[in-house]
Formats: sequence, C-alpha cells, structure tokens
Amino acid sequence: MSIADLPLFEMRRVSGLGPLCELVAEQAARGAPVALLAGGTDWVVEQELRPPLGVPAPAAAAPPASADPAAPPIVVDVSRLPDLRGISISGDTLRVGAATTYLEMRRSDAIARRAPLLARMGRDVGAVQIQARGTLGGNLATASPAADGVAALAAYDAIVVVQSVRGERRIPMSALQTGYKRTSRAPDEVIVAVEIALPEAGSPWYWRKVGARRAQAISKVALAGVAEVRSGRLVRLGLGMASVAPTTALLPSVRALCMSRPLDELTAAELDAAVAQDISPIDDVRSTRAYREHCARGVMRELLRQLGAPV
Repeated sequence: MSIADLPLFEMRRVSGLGPLCELVAEQAARGAPVALLAGGTDWVVEQELRPPLGVPAPAAAAPPASADPAAPPIVVDVSRLPDLRGISISGDTLRVGAATTYLEMRRSDAIARRAPLLARMGRDVGAVQIQARGTLGGNLATASPAADGVAALAAYDAIVVVQSVRGERRIPMSALQTGYKRTSRAPDEVIVAVEIALPEAGSPWYWRKVGARRAQAISKVALAGVAEVRSGRLVRLGLGMASVAPTTALLPSVRALCMSRPLDELTAAELDAAVAQDISPIDDVRSTRAYREHCARGVMRELLRQLGAPV
C-alpha cells in the first residue's frame, strides 16, 4: 500500500480528544474497524498483508453481527491533536503524548536531561524519515515484541494513559501486553500519553540494539535498562528486552536476582540462568534462537558490568 491508496479508506479528522473517544466508542459498539493514524509507519505496512478490500479476512473469533469483516477501517488522523502531543515534566514525572514523534523526543532538552535513554533509543528507530513520523503511541498499540520504544518504556516502568467515554485508565507497562501483538487496551480506548517516574538525575541507564545495522533494521535483540545504585546495591532496576519472547520481556527473574544482594556478589552463571528463565526466543528470518540467547546473555552482562557487578 502507498499514500495513493488512502482514498480507498474513509478518512476523518476530529477536533479534540472528546469527539475522538465518542467516535471510537461508536465504532467499537458496532464492531466496526477503526484505525487511529499518527505516523502510519506500522499501519501502512500492515495493509500490504491484508486481503484485497472486499475479501473477508480469517478471524480467530466471529465479529459482531453488525460488523462487516471485509470492510476497510475508518481511518482517523490524530497526528495534530494537541491532547496527544507534547513533552512535559511536572516534579519527577515525565509525560510524553502518544502522538509525539521519535524525532521530537531526540530533540527535547527535557528528555536529554532527565530521560536520556529515550533520546538514545530514538536514534536507532529506523531512518530519520521514520523517526520524523513514528510515535510512542503507535509502538504501544502495535505491540510488536521487537518494538524499541516499548522496551525503553518498560525499562522506565512507564504508565500508559488511555481514555474512553468511560473515563481515564492508567495501565502499567507490566500489564499492557497480553500476548503477541495484543494488549489489555479495550476496543473503545485511545492511548493518550505515557508517564514515567523519573530516576534521580544522573542515574545510570543502558541501551543496546543488536541488528543487521545500527539503524534501519529491526532488532535481533535489544535491551533497555534504568538503574539507581546506592552503597553498592540496586534500589531501582527497570528492564525491557525486545525480540526474545512473544511480548517485550520484562526480565522479572533477572531483576529479582540483581536486587537481592550487593552488586559485587552477583555471578555470571546465576545471571545467565536468570536470563534463560525470562526469555523464549525463536528462529525467524532475522536471527536464530541460539544467537538471540547468546546476545541476551551478553548485553545483560554488559549492563551489570557497567553498574559494578563482576560478571
């Protein structure tokens, strides 16, 4: 699909978050498809995999009787909605609008000072053309296990703010992804923003993306980490690893191990065992299971060495 194909879809633009939620609720009640389009860097590609318009697509469950499974979605342009944009810090909380682009995050002085992992990750998301259009909200909604932005948000233990006509709901990253490209967001909910409880200024962070190239490539493995260390012990450790499981891996066994004792008492063997417990990589066109396991152990050790562990 190209931009020239967009006239095949019913395109709409709304005046604000309220009308958007009303439209999405109306569509959800009818069982009718709706696509919220900001950058379109995932959605446009996904349309290439759809059956031709008018041909029903197979479904895991029968849609509501009022829905036409062959109907193209209504496409709603949300790229300019002020309620979904912007970067702000209030106290120790960073808020990033869902339609904020990776390029905007890269150029933000506030993010550079207080959440540099987000800026560094943004440099590796595709080429600059993708960075100029792609958004955190789109990354979260697509829920790809290879999503760089989701891994970084997991490392910050971010909260995903969603809105519907029923009100606002706040979803921890740990509860967002429910399976491969599935989330706990209801059909009538709109991702509005992400909020991050910021670590202390100057706290260590880590980002490593392993791929065929430094950028313009989907990760074979990527690891994001945010830490706070006091007197040789971790008091905060957030982790997100991409491309090693059906969802972004939060590495709970690794986190529990690393916070259970002083850093200088950790060993490589127990760290490797914890990593193996938390991931379930596969062979695919980008890499092999064995290579992903090797990389996952390597990047995790590198992060812990930077924090002072003898691994």
